[in-house]
Amino acid sequence: MEKVQKTSAPSDERLFDIVVYAIAAVLMVIVLYPLLFTVSASFSDPAKVLRGDVWLLPKGVNVDAYASILKNNRIWTGYGNSILYAVVGTSINILMTILAAYPLSRPDLPLRGGLMLFITLTMFFGGGLIPTYLLVRDLGMVDTMWALIVPGAIATYNLIVMRTYFQSSIPWELQEAAHMDGCSNWRLLVSIILPLSKPILAVMVLFYAVGHWNSFFNALIYIRDEAKYPLQLVLREILLISQSSQIDGGGVGLERQILLAESIKFAVIIVSSLPVLIMYPFVQKHFVKGVMIGSIKG
Repeated sequence: MEKVQKTSAPSDERLFDIVVYAIAAVLMVIVLYPLLFTVSASFSDPAKVLRGDVWLLPKGVNVDAYASILKNNRIWTGYGNSILYAVVGTSINILMTILAAYPLSRPDLPLRGGLMLFITLTMFFGGGLIPTYLLVRDLGMVDTMWALIVPGAIATYNLIVMRTYFQSSIPWELQEAAHMDGCSNWRLLVSIILPLSKPILAVMVLFYAVGHWNSFFNALIYIRDEAKYPLQLVLREILLISQSSQIDGGGVGLERQILLAESIKFAVIIVSSLPVLIMYPFVQKHFVKGVMIGSIKG
């Protein structure tokens, strides 16, 4: 019986590994294929894309869609605006989240449980679109970048993750020892807590920066001046113009415009996603470590 158990255990483990790897491979294909197809379609002849000839690799290389997008000066203005909104917004987000998460992570904070309950309720209940718009308008933030930054200065989920990280990854005894040596709360936060929290800070930067970069709806509501449009709104305008031009065209010109509009759809996705795809590999190791520690422990 002992021999049977010894030989069956490794075979069960190998079978489990095979199943896990097979599932992981299927999920990887499901996730990667749409991205690869979009890249290939954006560089392919749009007629072949419409016929379904493009599956994985580009066919009939065509860069007219990229030329049409990138020669538009509004694209570069949109890029500049999005970078500005992302940098300023992420900086404010990180600062506000740290200032809220650190006190809530301390066991000596009075009424900490009640405060966390009140904060958590905001994840499930909100004032709605119209009251939010009226508030932003009354604060004089309409048609300014602050309308895209201030209302979402702290994301409740990110606050909870960071608070949990502070609780589980930084020993309370270390903080008590620092206080006994005469360290103030501000000095403790800046000199001890934050240097030990690089993984979660990298995760929060990624979360907030991607959120600002992909922000579309708030800009559509609050921004009136086209010179202040973020990239996502500029690309939307280009896509709408390319589609509306199909109706105004005729004959051979109409057919070419339809094909160009089809390529622009894919090129727009690549242009808007490229900065995020470039940034993600640099914070991936921190992303995995920070989220796993901050959300599982405690």
